Amino acid sequence: MPRQEIDLPYRVEFLSILNENGELDKDLEPEIPDEELLKLHRAMLFARRFDERMLTLQRQGRIGTFGPSSGQEACHIGAVSVLEPEDWMVPAFREMGAELLRGKNPESVLLTYGGYNEGGRSPAQVNNLPLSIPVASQTLHAVGLAYAMKYRKKNQVAMTFFGDGATSEGDFHEAMNFAAVFQVPVIFVCQNNHWAISIPRAKQTRSKTLAQKALAYGMPGIQVDGNDILAVHAAVKEAVDRARSGGGPSMIECVTYRMTVHTTADDPKRYRTDEEVAQWAKRDPITRFQKYLTDKGLLSKEKIDTMEEEIKAEIGEVVEGFEEHIKSMGDPVEMFDHAYAELPPYLEEQKEELKRNLSVKDT
Repeated sequence: MPRQEIDLPYRVEFLSILNENGELDKDLEPEIPDEELLKLHRAMLFARRFDERMLTLQRQGRIGTFGPSSGQEACHIGAVSVLEPEDWMVPAFREMGAELLRGKNPESVLLTYGGYNEGGRSPAQVNNLPLSIPVASQTLHAVGLAYAMKYRKKNQVAMTFFGDGATSEGDFHEAMNFAAVFQVPVIFVCQNNHWAISIPRAKQTRSKTLAQKALAYGMPGIQVDGNDILAVHAAVKEAVDRARSGGGPSMIECVTYRMTVHTTADDPKRYRTDEEVAQWAKRDPITRFQKYLTDKGLLSKEKIDTMEEEIKAEIGEVVEGFEEHIKSMGDPVEMFDHAYAELPPYLEEQKEELKRNLSVKDT
């Protein structure tokens, strides 16, 4: 018998609406109310400035290691902007702006990275899971939530975020396969920032796109300009509407760039060039969006300057509140008192070492 070509139902498209020069494709421009556009802009700007302040706090030893999100604001903020409050967001660890837009208190972000488990607690009405550090593990959690939604006949969707490196993990592939087989309402959002810590995307996969990995599992996949919040919003809205109407899962690859470190324990100068960073700086999602809003008459330099001052003051209050809060959170030595009836010798040593360190700090 001769070989026959199998007709596959999907192709991968690339979507860009507002390019890096601020040029707009009017035919593709999504209908977003002016008030919502301004809300998204403020969310992006707040996320950038809060991210920068957190980096300073970490370098001063006032919080611990964290993963900055500067440069990727359009991806996660644009994606969650189409969710309803009853939907679920399942983050990795670089979606701080989206978490805040979804109702997370910024002080709780500082508590998390300050080492306080209380920071992982979400208010009862906020459907966000805590951030997930193990790569791709959260994709399975999102699929489980979506399976429960379908089983209970709820008109909800789940959205999960991950990086390009996560697509090399088994958890990701298991989640994609299960989601497609059972047609659960979940949206997979890949923030392809080109680097899995120090491993470039080219050394992770031979696939021309990451979005095409969706095709192997029988779900739609699309690649979008991840620094174009209009494109992200449009692509995700299409996927959310499809999932909510019973059309099953989708994968969206947002092509973006991590402008700073992978985490504050990382030195990106060891594996990428200043020229590469400079090229991506020209594609800054906030600068691009500000030009769009200014052209529409919704923003001006004066309004941006005023907003910058307001955000600076607000972040200052958040930091003060965080540092006052931790003063009333009890003696950290108490962490040793609730795990064992009789403390093992190695933990007894650690307890005494912590006491000595705290004593030195107090003096």
